[in-house]
Amino acid sequence: MSKTGYKQVKRMTAFMRINHWVVAFSMVAAVITGLYIGHPYYQTFIADPAVDKYVMAWNRWVHFMVAIIFDVSSIVVAYLYFFSRFEKPYKKLIPTWRNIKEFGAVFINLLTLNRVKKFDSSHADSFNAVFFFIFHLLLLWMLLSGLQMYVQGLESGISSIGAWWPAMLHLATDWTLPVSSWILGSTATGTNVMDVRIVHHISMWLIITWVVFHIYYQVWRTIFWKEGDIAIVVGGSKFVKDEKK
Repeated sequence: MSKTGYKQVKRMTAFMRINHWVVAFSMVAAVITGLYIGHPYYQTFIADPAVDKYVMAWNRWVHFMVAIIFDVSSIVVAYLYFFSRFEKPYKKLIPTWRNIKEFGAVFINLLTLNRVKKFDSSHADSFNAVFFFIFHLLLLWMLLSGLQMYVQGLESGISSIGAWWPAMLHLATDWTLPVSSWILGSTATGTNVMDVRIVHHISMWLIITWVVFHIYYQVWRTIFWKEGDIAIVVGGSKFVKDEKK
């Protein structure tokens, strides 16, 4: 590629790529099991109620485990946003004139099918930074609203590891009750967990929509820019035109 006028640009470290795919596969598992929890759509082939009841139990267990993975991943991403030695995405989120101008340029380029490309595409741009920030906010909401539904099942206020765990979850997630009611325009007093369930479900579809556009955009960039963007999550690098040649 270097002989044909392109230079290789490192965009993702090995750890970043592993984290990306862990999140991707966890998300698939979370959607499959979450949809089942909300409305069971498959059963075992064994016509035995004593066996079938464990299908829901296993779905809940898997859903909770991948939620924990999301928790850890979110903490790691939040840390890397500010302290990564490779790149610091938060700098692209600061509404400086340069970042706003770049955001607009990328957006217009997307709408005009690459007819107006007046920005450096070798590194992460403001449009993608904002786009991924929205994704992480959605993930954070899913995690907290999911934990609110989980803690509602601990009605006694006691868990297998003590009363501190439900108390901490209530402290961290009870605010999702009034917020969910407000989003839905509900007349409930802010204590209706069903509102949280509905908003949690709607948020899942928003995340799926985000993923569809994310995949589309990476394919779009690969086709129009011809810089191998779609290979970043596999090899960690892309190729951009070397202006010196």
